[in-house]
Amino acid sequence: MEKKYAIGMDIGGTHITSAVIDVTDMKVLDASVHKESFNSNLPVNQVMDFWEKSIRRSLQNSAIKKINGIAVCMPGPFDYEKGISMIKGQAKYENFYGLNVSNLIRERLSLPDDFNVFFENDATCFGKGEVYKEKQNLSKRVMAVTLGTGLGSCFVDKGISVSSGNLVPADGEIWNLPFKNGIAEDYVSLRGLLSKYFNLSKVQLDNGLELYNLAIAGEEKALKAFKELGEDLAEIVIPLFKNFSVEHFIIGGKIANASALFLPAFNEKIKQANCKISIQISADNENAALLGAASSIYAL
Repeated sequence: MEKKYAIGMDIGGTHITSAVIDVTDMKVLDASVHKESFNSNLPVNQVMDFWEKSIRRSLQNSAIKKINGIAVCMPGPFDYEKGISMIKGQAKYENFYGLNVSNLIRERLSLPDDFNVFFENDATCFGKGEVYKEKQNLSKRVMAVTLGTGLGSCFVDKGISVSSGNLVPADGEIWNLPFKNGIAEDYVSLRGLLSKYFNLSKVQLDNGLELYNLAIAGEEKALKAFKELGEDLAEIVIPLFKNFSVEHFIIGGKIANASALFLPAFNEKIKQANCKISIQISADNENAALLGAASSIYAL
């Protein structure tokens, strides 16, 4: 059987990571991984210069001559089905609003109008990628979250993302669910973590690394801030675990690197709620996102 290959693109407000994916075996070709940093508020043509450079470098380093599609992890708001950017007022991709990004990519690479270009939400890409990395998860109901500047989420049932219906929140998103005196992302995110520490110490830190270093050094209030993050995350997801019948839960994002500081509190809350769920901390967010994007082509 002839192998299928795809270009995977993980796109953020300040970077692009591209790679060639062996879609048949769902593996990233390591030699093809290429990264570019840029300001996404540059004019569209200049941003596309960076994207094109990254894609062409990935193809060149992979030595693969034929690809079956391009799969893109893209932050929202975005019309993922039509490939149109709806990002506005978010200090990123301001000049892309209303543009068909599928066509921009095809034009840059001189591809035919019907060439497969797929888009998926970045948190959904991460969750699906983790599922495809661990094939036993393809038979399970999985929920994944990304903890970072925001709170991303996705729900996956036997390898297929679920974003509608009465089993999951609208669009599979939990960041905006009502929680305490605001929404979930106010409490479980980088700003939520720093806010917890400020409430405890009246000290305003500039970044998460400062707080992490304080906690590692044993500073009591820093440790308590992480503990509260774990407890809040558990309170948010427990009802979703039960509604979606979650069997496996995956935590990714930059804050996941500090899981030793918040996971014990999270696990205790889960145990109290009698949720028997396996929990995984992702060690490879970027490759997972690229694989998750390429899973759209896997299904072709």
